Amino acid sequence: MATQEPQTDLDPRYSSADATATPWPEAVTQLDESGIFWLSTVRPEGRPHVTPLLAVWLEGALHFTTGEEERKARNLAANPQVVLTTGTNRDKEGRDLVVEGEAVVVSDEARLARLAEAWEAKYGPEWRFEVRNKAFWHEGGGRALVFGVAPRTAFGFGRGGGTYSQTRWRFTG
Repeated sequence: MATQEPQTDLDPRYSSADATATPWPEAVTQLDESGIFWLSTVRPEGRPHVTPLLAVWLEGALHFTTGEEERKARNLAANPQVVLTTGTNRDKEGRDLVVEGEAVVVSDEARLARLAEAWEAKYGPEWRFEVRNKAFWHEGGGRALVFGVAPRTAFGFGRGGGTYSQTRWRFTG
């Protein structure tokens, strides 16, 4: 998943007159530093499913893990389209981010090894994974699939100092 520069647009309908579009590198920094994300998937019968999880930004994509029998893994088997969100949870400051894309299983063991290092660096030694049989393995937790989501479209909802902005990033390729 190669990093690409998206088309960046500020939506004036939902932005203050003095607002500017958030540059994609600022959004990437926030994705890299955010601790908790919310994953939205669709159940096979069409109902939504949302769950909090940890995620790592690496090589142009957000990555998350799940056990093969968990609801989110079963949902992804039927429909890989997802939305990942993160933000500040404050009404007068910060930025919320929404990333839309397709969740793809990561099976390349060299990439999984880089992701395992990134997980431990970000979340600490309790999140140390071993890479084995094209998946993560965690002592006491068993096997976990790793999914990567390269953004197709992303949104940034900024607020602070009386200024509100809505930035949309569109990716092609």
